[in-house]
Amino acid sequence: MLIDGASVVIDCGGVGYRLTVSLLTADALSSRIGSEVKLLSHLQVREDAMELFGFYSSEELEVFRLLIGVSGIGPKLAIGVLSAFTPENFTALVCAEDARSIAKAPGVGSKTAARIVLELKEKLTGSALSALPTAGAKGAAPTRLSGKLSEAAEALMGLGYSRAEITDAIRALDTSRMTREDIVTAVLKSKAKF
Repeated sequence: MLIDGASVVIDCGGVGYRLTVSLLTADALSSRIGSEVKLLSHLQVREDAMELFGFYSSEELEVFRLLIGVSGIGPKLAIGVLSAFTPENFTALVCAEDARSIAKAPGVGSKTAARIVLELKEKLTGSALSALPTAGAKGAAPTRLSGKLSEAAEALMGLGYSRAEITDAIRALDTSRMTREDIVTAVLKSKAKF
């Protein structure tokens, strides 16, 4: 495997396949150079070219496919959006109708961001895209967090905590009687002890 900016070359049976990837996927793959990896892919066929796009998680692939379904959004712009936001953060922004934040992604203007919110809000509201990876090895099956846990995790990611840190901290809590604000406060207190 070779990582070259916004693309990776994967050796598959002696044949190298170049896949365009988001910064999120490139970052996930950077620690796996030389080892076996599995990427989900999307083949974009045009009159003049065929291009492969690679994704480290099914959530990222799902958001990519939703984005390219929005009028005026091509695969390169969708990869740019996924380089700016995790699938979970993007989903939260769309559900909150925060077009202003989405417009901060490279190549996305205010009109395009508004169109993304308009066309995807209904599709993403209540979706299962609020996933956090389990602690431990990369590539492990995601743990689905619902409702208040997902909202608390999104808030903590907005404060700069990694998904792994958040997952570990939330697992240490008994959240059954806690509000999302209580969860955020408890995680912040646990992180302040270190």
